Amino acid sequence: MILEPLRWIIGQGVLGYERLTRPEPVQREMEEQAVVDAVTSSLALYEFRSCPFCMKVRKVMHGKNLNIEIRDARRNKAWGEELKQEGGKWQVPCLKITRSDGSVTWLYESRDIIDYLNEHFPT
Repeated sequence: MILEPLRWIIGQGVLGYERLTRPEPVQREMEEQAVVDAVTSSLALYEFRSCPFCMKVRKVMHGKNLNIEIRDARRNKAWGEELKQEGGKWQVPCLKITRSDGSVTWLYESRDIIDYLNEHFPT
């Protein structure tokens, strides 16, 4: 129980640092952004809001101006259960990638997620 206040304080520091250091989002033409938005509609990031590894992924998403749904697995029990049951483990960040054929890939590890985003959304 004593760890909860400490966790909260550290979490607020992480969120403050994120706000101060996130990059400016890339600007695209409206049509190009619409294409990117269509592609990202099949992605969902499972996270804990104050997790520093999740923050790294969110900063990249912000800089690339990617509208990926963010799902807080700690605050929403349904998303947490989906992450555990379908993804296979209780670990964040995790990017759920749903392909056009309905197949799903669960990509863990912030570095792997960032590499995926850099490969699929170069700027």
